[in-house]
Amino acid sequence: ALMIGFRFAENFNMPYISRSITEFWRRWHISLSVWLRDYLYIPLGGNRKGVTRTYVNLFLVMLLGGLWHGANFTFILWGVWHGGILVVERLTGYDKKASTLWWSLPATFIAVVLGWVMFRAHHVGDAFNMYSGMLGFNGLAIRAETAWMVSREALTMLLVAVAITIAEPRLRHTWEPQISVGPDGAAVATTSLVKAVGLSALAILCLMRLAEQTYSPFLYFQF
Repeated sequence: ALMIGFRFAENFNMPYISRSITEFWRRWHISLSVWLRDYLYIPLGGNRKGVTRTYVNLFLVMLLGGLWHGANFTFILWGVWHGGILVVERLTGYDKKASTLWWSLPATFIAVVLGWVMFRAHHVGDAFNMYSGMLGFNGLAIRAETAWMVSREALTMLLVAVAITIAEPRLRHTWEPQISVGPDGAAVATTSLVKAVGLSALAILCLMRLAEQTYSPFLYFQF
C-alpha cells in the first residue's frame, strides 16, 4: 500500500519471532486481536472477575475467534489449540518468563505451525494425516504430488523472502519517503531515485508473481 501512497496501521509485527503464544497474538493480525479483546474478552469480564473466569474468558475468546474464521471443526480446533496454550501460559507464568528461555522462540514457532496445519486443512482427518507426515510416519521421501513444489525457483523465492524478512525491520525507515513542510505549509514527501526504482521493481515483481498463480478462493467463503 505504501508503494502507491497509502499508509495503514501496522497489522503484523514480525509475529514469528514471538517467544510465547501470548506475544504471538500481540504481533499477529493486530486488528483482529484488538477486536477480540475489545468486543469479546472485555465484555465477558476480562480479568476482572477472578482467576478462573479469566482463564475461561481467554479460552472462549479464542474458541469464538476460531469459529469466526469459518464454520468448520478445523477452525474450532485451531481456536481450542491457541486458547488452551494461552491458558497454560498464564496459569504457569510462562508468558512472563518466556523471554529469558532460549528455547521459547523455536517452541512457539512449532506450536504456531502445528496450529496452522489444522487451520488450513479441509477436514480434521486431513490435518492428522499431515501431522503423521510431519513426524515421519509416512516415510521421509518427498511425495510425488508435492515434489513439484521443491524447485529451484521455489527455493530461490524462499531465500529471498527470508532475506527480506530479516532486512526489512532495519531498512524500513530508509525506504520510507522523507516528509518535510513546504513554503506554503503543506507537507511534501520526497524520496531518492534509487528508492523509487527499487520500490517500483519490487512492485512489478510482486505483480508478476501474482499473475502467474492460479485462482485461490477467498478463505472466508467457507463460512
